[in-house]
Amino acid sequence: MEKTEKLYEDAYTIIRRSIAANLPQAAVRDALKTRRFTGTLSLVAIGKAAWTMALAAKAELGDRITSGIVITKYGHAEHPIPGLEIIEAGHPISDENTLLGTARALDLARGLGKDDELLFLISGGGSALFEKPLEGIGLSDLAAINTRLLASGADIVEINMIRKRLSAVKAGRFAQICEPARVFTVVLSDVLGDRLDSIASGPAAPDLSTADDALRVVDKYGLPIDRRIREYLMRETPKSLGNVETVITGSVRTLCESAARCAADLGYTPYILCTDMNGEAREAGRLMAAMARHIGEGHGSIQPPCAVILGGETVVRLKGAGKGGRNQELALAAAAGIAGLENLVVFSVGSDGTDGPTDAAGGIVDGTTLSRLREQGLALEDILDNNDSYRGLEAVNGLIKTGPTGTNVNDIAVILHQPPAVSYAASDGPPAAGGQPPAVS
Repeated sequence: MEKTEKLYEDAYTIIRRSIAANLPQAAVRDALKTRRFTGTLSLVAIGKAAWTMALAAKAELGDRITSGIVITKYGHAEHPIPGLEIIEAGHPISDENTLLGTARALDLARGLGKDDELLFLISGGGSALFEKPLEGIGLSDLAAINTRLLASGADIVEINMIRKRLSAVKAGRFAQICEPARVFTVVLSDVLGDRLDSIASGPAAPDLSTADDALRVVDKYGLPIDRRIREYLMRETPKSLGNVETVITGSVRTLCESAARCAADLGYTPYILCTDMNGEAREAGRLMAAMARHIGEGHGSIQPPCAVILGGETVVRLKGAGKGGRNQELALAAAAGIAGLENLVVFSVGSDGTDGPTDAAGGIVDGTTLSRLREQGLALEDILDNNDSYRGLEAVNGLIKTGPTGTNVNDIAVILHQPPAVSYAASDGPPAAGGQPPAVS
């Protein structure tokens, strides 16, 4: 088997297995087994993994759940769940369905009494999917501000500092609405450091940030915020809650550990370099290319066959009008630095299966990617400057597509490197370089 073909095959095997190992069903079931519910139990699930988490909760608790609302991204609910209302809505920008789903959840919450309990399932994407603007703020205001934030290069913690101050359900306010009922929250973390007040903007977590922090974000990125919105940002948010118990079920750390185990099974020595990768995607890609070249030229202590693993979440500073996402941009940015090198691939993928506003989960490149782009008359730097990584990777068959995965625990970026001469055993990955992995199920 061609070495590059085998590297692609192994990359897809790592992607598939590491995501499958971090699907929330088992983690949700384990979290629920530690909790004894004594009151009338309702359910609210929000985020890109909301349907998967709700399905697991319903399987575990059955008719103990008397009512519930599930709010997830379009295309992320596979089928109805008996007894639960499922509403698909807009992400990364909230839409009318977002408001509808949130209104239904609020109706449920306001009807809870002191003997009632709410199972609240939270996953990444909840900030956009669970929203009710404060009085005086419209959906168009939120859309404009979120669009600017997403284009600014701000990280998710900074973005959510702004979002939560414009919302009637974020920053612990939803938990307050549930009082006097008790709220048991199960969280699938997509925020580095598992910061509860930032995951889905913390609808059931006290806010650790201050109004001054939010205003510093505005100033740092030069966001065009008018005086009316600035006044909302200056209001303080709840700093304590007395009716919430929280369990975190998964994070990027477990995603990296799963990738490392799979890589070892495939014959690579795994190295988890970090689980808090951040900064601009383009710069992260260039750094990974430099590491790959360092290994490829025989420098340092890391020697092939190896899998160098980084987990986290980068950002894209939008300058152009192209199509792409942070994982695609990271991978494509690595292509120049590894040009001409053999026996290696670099890939980056989002665990939720959606990277930016595209149908791709990420991208994969090798030492021939740059030359193949040039053969098609495409200039790498022009593609990156236009934030058009989807088109660039599509041209060289470097898009990774998994479909919605049912989980959301940040991103993983990997350098896979084989020595010049190696014998291969068959694996269960796809058969050809540049091919696509099957959807995770």
